[in-house]
Amino acid sequence: MYPGKAIRLNRLFDKKTHRTLIIPMDHGVTGGNITGLRSLTDAMEDMTKGGANAVIVHKGAFRLPVESDRDIGRILHLSASTELSPKQHAKVLVSTVEEALRLGADAVSLHVNLGNAEESRMLSDLGYVTETCERWGMPLLAMMYARGPGIDNEYAPDVVGHCARVGMELGADIVKIPYTGNAENFADIIRCCDIPVVIAGGPKSETLRQFLETAHAAITAGAAGLSVGRNVFQHSDRRRLVRVLGRMIRRGISVEESLALAEGKTPL
Repeated sequence: MYPGKAIRLNRLFDKKTHRTLIIPMDHGVTGGNITGLRSLTDAMEDMTKGGANAVIVHKGAFRLPVESDRDIGRILHLSASTELSPKQHAKVLVSTVEEALRLGADAVSLHVNLGNAEESRMLSDLGYVTETCERWGMPLLAMMYARGPGIDNEYAPDVVGHCARVGMELGADIVKIPYTGNAENFADIIRCCDIPVVIAGGPKSETLRQFLETAHAAITAGAAGLSVGRNVFQHSDRRRLVRVLGRMIRRGISVEESLALAEGKTPL
């Protein structure tokens, strides 16, 4: 690994635990002015002051000022689609690795939907991006999902494991996959993946407890961290929740401790 890539990767992970809390906030391109991201500047400021390791944003967000006494890693998201399209799961490249370098990004991310009619083109994009990242020493986080007409259950262990394997074997440095719902089979997926695995937050959980249970189970199973969006930035006290998740990831506190902290029953 080139020194430049190692330096950038180190900015995304806690130096003691080698774990990470990444908040994706690229949802505005996909869904418009969604709750929690109506002001992207405010959301980025809350994630920064809450102590997240990094945020995932599109290129326009790199221009936004963030008032904070600490820095935060910024990952440039390279692909996009919108819910207005009849092919909303067909992601296309909208930025480049070279652009990420000019913007000062610490890493780039790319979304690939396996099982989609456009799978071959998205895999070609992934191959192109991994080669370019290697040339410039830029880390790549690959968001790997199974979304298409032939996918019965995108959370099935064999399906999620296949997604992780594709990301790893095609050159990603970090792979983001859905949680399977079972710590044992998720741990097996992680054992078969030789790069750090972070879990996707998915749709907003019905309760905070449900979200915290999922996060804790994934970390216990061996995940290197979380890459969760709606369940964080749509929370009523998201800055506090980021601090709580940081403690869970870095200190291993329990679900009950996390819930008490998040609900303000225990002081942070």
